[in-house]
Amino acid sequence: MLTGSKSTFKVRQLLPDVKERMLSQSSISARSRDEFGLRCLPGECVLQRTVMVRKKLTAREGRGWLSGTLFCTHFRVAFVPQDSPKPDDNADPVLLGEHDVALASIEKVVAVGPNRTKLVSPHSSLKFTPEELVLYCRDMRVMCFLFDRLTPDAQVIEITYTIAKTYQPVKPGSVLSFQNAALGSVEMKQFLSNRGRDAHMNWFESASDWEQELERCGATGWRVSSLNDRFEMSTSLSRFIVVPHKVLDTELKKSFAHFNEGRIPRWCWRHPRGSDLLRMASFQNNIYHEKDDIRNLEMVLFGCQASLCVVVELAEELPSPADIQLAHSRLRALCLGDISTSVSMPDDKWLSTLESSHWLDYVRSCLRKASEVACLLRSGHLTVALQEVEDRDLSCVVSSLVQVMCDPHCRTQRGFQGLVQKEWVLAGHRFYSRINYQRDSDKEESPVFLLFLDCVWQLWFQFPSRFQLTNDFLLALHDSVHLPLFSTFLANCQRERCKRLRNPGQSYTPVNGWRDVLNPEPSSDPSDPPLPPVWDWALQYSQERQVRFTQPIPPIPPLQPLLNGNLNTKPDAHRLSDTVPGSVFLLSRGSFTCPANLPPWRSGTAGVYRKSHRRAPSSEGVPGLERLLKAWALTEAPHSVPSSSAPQGPLDPYEPLLPLLMGPCVGLWRECYLRGALHAQAFSHPVSSSSLHPVERLAQEVQQLRDQLAQLSTCDSPTVTPEPQRPDSNLNRSINNSTFLYPASRTQASGAPRATPPPTSTNHQTSRGPSSALAPPSRPGNRDAAGSNKASFLFRHSSVTDARCFPPASNAKLPKSNGASVGF
Repeated sequence: MLTGSKSTFKVRQLLPDVKERMLSQSSISARSRDEFGLRCLPGECVLQRTVMVRKKLTAREGRGWLSGTLFCTHFRVAFVPQDSPKPDDNADPVLLGEHDVALASIEKVVAVGPNRTKLVSPHSSLKFTPEELVLYCRDMRVMCFLFDRLTPDAQVIEITYTIAKTYQPVKPGSVLSFQNAALGSVEMKQFLSNRGRDAHMNWFESASDWEQELERCGATGWRVSSLNDRFEMSTSLSRFIVVPHKVLDTELKKSFAHFNEGRIPRWCWRHPRGSDLLRMASFQNNIYHEKDDIRNLEMVLFGCQASLCVVVELAEELPSPADIQLAHSRLRALCLGDISTSVSMPDDKWLSTLESSHWLDYVRSCLRKASEVACLLRSGHLTVALQEVEDRDLSCVVSSLVQVMCDPHCRTQRGFQGLVQKEWVLAGHRFYSRINYQRDSDKEESPVFLLFLDCVWQLWFQFPSRFQLTNDFLLALHDSVHLPLFSTFLANCQRERCKRLRNPGQSYTPVNGWRDVLNPEPSSDPSDPPLPPVWDWALQYSQERQVRFTQPIPPIPPLQPLLNGNLNTKPDAHRLSDTVPGSVFLLSRGSFTCPANLPPWRSGTAGVYRKSHRRAPSSEGVPGLERLLKAWALTEAPHSVPSSSAPQGPLDPYEPLLPLLMGPCVGLWRECYLRGALHAQAFSHPVSSSSLHPVERLAQEVQQLRDQLAQLSTCDSPTVTPEPQRPDSNLNRSINNSTFLYPASRTQASGAPRATPPPTSTNHQTSRGPSSALAPPSRPGNRDAAGSNKASFLFRHSSVTDARCFPPASNAKLPKSNGASVGF
């Protein structure tokens, strides 16, 4: 019996087994739906209900508190506001409501008392009655519920222990139990089986889907091969791969053994100027290369090009999956604070701690590498091959970012969804292992896909008018990753997905093909629910929420007519006159090398590429490629200088979106990572909708001072016509390897007065630290951080239309930094 707040309550004394509780509470579902407004899924059971509960709203939701009823089912924690409209029983079921959280998404349960905080586990005990219940989620959300004084103590204790006991899996099969709880009923199975797929989206699951992509990109020299239709050549690749027309399947079959996991060079995308993007794994070390194999591999590696191939190594400059996991863990600890004590990082150490997590450094390095590859493809008439040891992690990131930068179709909602299908789902990214749904092993866990979403958000933030998809779409996809209900993320390759959906009553042999089996052995439990794709957004969000996933953008102009399969790719004779046909260059650490043993079989020894770390002193030292790129930059760049001082956009929509990569220009994804930060700092202190966080007030004061300084400088200085900004200005500077990827802006004439930038509005992307508008301007020049004169300008850059990074006032002072500071 409960006697008060000083009593000790244990799980076993208060709650029976969860399965027994589900049976005993099965009659609550119908009553709860009518009396309290909770619409349960077919077969969903309410385990516990608590009345007179207030939910703390985030800044995105308007702040303040919302009164209602809190439910715990065997699938989710649901909150129903008291003034919410009555649900429509005839409408299609939605898995999660606006104020709900799935049990599988919960990471920690914290009970907050008058003077103490307790991390609640299934076997822990409480010596106080909680006043607040805080749910820390894996998707960086924090949900806080405040119990009223009139709420019965028994209900408070029971729902706390019920959530603590049901959210945490107790065995490896718990994910399947969670799926059955949401989708396992007969009604849900029937509902999911009758749902159709989006016909306007390319799923890349059939040969016709790949042919449609080849036709869209104008890649006439490539074909779709079904050599891996039964996953005999490579278990991690998709059933269909794109290879050159001139390579036969019988010749291609011998090439799989020369690469790790059989992941041979294969086509991903073609730039409108005719360059092709390929992906491949590293070479096997102990495979003997015969003459026929060498010829076939070179035909695949060069694709439809005849002269140049650039191999881009990703392992040296990009973080490893283990590094990404460590950085993300540090970011979570910083944004959510100490879960057990509800203590957050002090504000004066917050930015330095964020910098030491290296998460933004890894975002910046991925964007920098993708910018390099995009500029290479922009030059035209060459093949760029991304090489990774296993070709299943960082190559997915870079190849996807390149297409987002260069292809406007990939910046639409359906185009982006098709891009994820092509470069992640069917390319064999280990979603199931990297996300670690079972939570039983941390060796393979790494949020590589979340790093990619952060990089896309950086592009969206700097170029918002060039994207049809919005921040709401990226945030919804980020949250869906942590919900183990979708076939998109619950497998490591297409072979595992097909194995789940395979008909157990048939078998395949090379001679007889598919035949019926008399006594089939089911490969999976027939009671397993069908898993929908994540792109079926109607299962998760209402129509009003889906409307916010897109924004109107100007229509994309069609591609120019194709000429021999390429667009403007016929190079001038002087550009390639010194290039040996079949030349292979290596792009590593920002510089090109052309060692004699590239590819490896040309030296007579098998193995991976052996690189030459010698840097060419000038463009004449590296024949062909670097001179070609410089020649293109001189001939293709616009000769006229714009009359307006405002940044000018790209001349055509297929120019790559090259982001600004200086520290202040790469900010923190506030809407994602800081959703729970304010909860951890304000327990038991309701925040009104009109009050601001102290750091937000400080940021506004700094911005006001900056605007006042700008106005005073404008009044004191004479009227000066600002110098027009060159379209090739950029702040992308690699300090580590002393390489400028793009030319800096023209230096201002000595003695000319400097125009004061106009005041800018407050940046609303953070509640911590100074605004990105206070970023110090980059100093144009051709020297690196150490003062050496080894920097080389490789590419030309069109100006950015929507880049939200402005120079500060001349007398604005900022604390010293090592170059890795962050802006928001």
